[in-house]
Amino acid sequence: MCDTFYGMPRLGDWEFAVRALRSRNYRLFFGGQSVSLVGTWMTRIATAWLVYRLTRSPFLLGLVSFAGQIPMFFVAPLAGVWVDRWDRHRVLVITQILSMLESFALAGLALSGVIQVWEVIGLVVFQGLVNAFDMPARQAFVVQMVEDRTDLSNAIALNSSMVNVARLVGPAVAGGLIAAAGEGYCFLIDGISYLAVIGSLLAMRIRVQPARPKGKRAWLELREGWTYASRSVPIRSILLLLALVSFVGMPYTVLMPVFASQVLRGGANTLGFLMTSVGVGALASAITLAARRSVLGLGRMIPLSAAIFGAALIAFASSRVFPVSMVLLLFTGYGFLQQMAASNTILQTIVAEEKRGRVMAFYSVAFQGVAPFGSLLAGAVAARIGAPETLACGGALCVLGAAWFARRLPEIRRAVRPIYVEMGILPAAVHTSPEQ
Repeated sequence: MCDTFYGMPRLGDWEFAVRALRSRNYRLFFGGQSVSLVGTWMTRIATAWLVYRLTRSPFLLGLVSFAGQIPMFFVAPLAGVWVDRWDRHRVLVITQILSMLESFALAGLALSGVIQVWEVIGLVVFQGLVNAFDMPARQAFVVQMVEDRTDLSNAIALNSSMVNVARLVGPAVAGGLIAAAGEGYCFLIDGISYLAVIGSLLAMRIRVQPARPKGKRAWLELREGWTYASRSVPIRSILLLLALVSFVGMPYTVLMPVFASQVLRGGANTLGFLMTSVGVGALASAITLAARRSVLGLGRMIPLSAAIFGAALIAFASSRVFPVSMVLLLFTGYGFLQQMAASNTILQTIVAEEKRGRVMAFYSVAFQGVAPFGSLLAGAVAARIGAPETLACGGALCVLGAAWFARRLPEIRRAVRPIYVEMGILPAAVHTSPEQ
């Protein structure tokens, strides 16, 4: 056992911080996904810059983001029912192949010089439909990849680290590549990068889970999952705050091209550096989560990190100095990642296994499904009152949401405590715990 300081391992205890990698399947997934996600972030930056270059319209930036994410809102809840029924490993192989084909299609159109905005919208809608199945399956599949359930929280933190290393590298590479050769090569590299994660999935040795009998109609199982999530105080509260922050706060990513070109007077490289700064902050957040020994204490991190995120957005909206803006985006990335990963970890810990796919589908809706409505609204509002003012309003609402959640913490702790006791996370004799 490593030496600890207030429940945290020493900074040099790297083996503890990456303990989920002891599982062969998760190690394969981590390696393949790390490569693929760099390409994914390159495509995100390239798509935003391409649309803005073609249209110079904040509204169309919001519209494209809306089109790519709206399938998550409508399709993911039903997809969660099927994820609870199907082989999650097979679902992921299929979704990664389809995503690869979408990236190659974008690359072909962009490199040929004939790409139009409506084609971009059509392809991102297709990718959104794929993601509506991929994200719940991916979240639910983590449990199957990690051999020791006590490593689950570490695996979720390492997932976040992986995403944010890619967020750190991808935008920086994309910014330089767009300036040198154009957006098409970003899409091409992304398509090739999917081969890494597809190969890692095929190399896994998976114990096939017994098929869950259908029994009920899909919509009845969906209603059953909804009833379960909505009647659980901790699940309901976590999802509501995450949905609020995604709706009013996350559209800042859609408006980044406006800040890069109009507010900070830069170009594609400026956009890449801004998004890289977000990635640095998020990566720092993920590393602190990976070093945690337990889920205890994550409950209070949710409102605190949401407040940090909102306050950083307000400050960023008022900045007109590039270095200052980059520093503020560090806190933006740190706050949102901390809230998202802490929410994910607690949900994965307390949810009943037979409802995992459906609850993680609701998590996907809260995390990504409501974001397109926020993106569309932010694009429209920014076109009327300006991007800085729009972002400041969103940040203020995030802070208010954090205050609401903080007031509900005692009730949430009372609901979670029996689950933690049953799992052995808390001793049975504990009646009150400020650490939850």
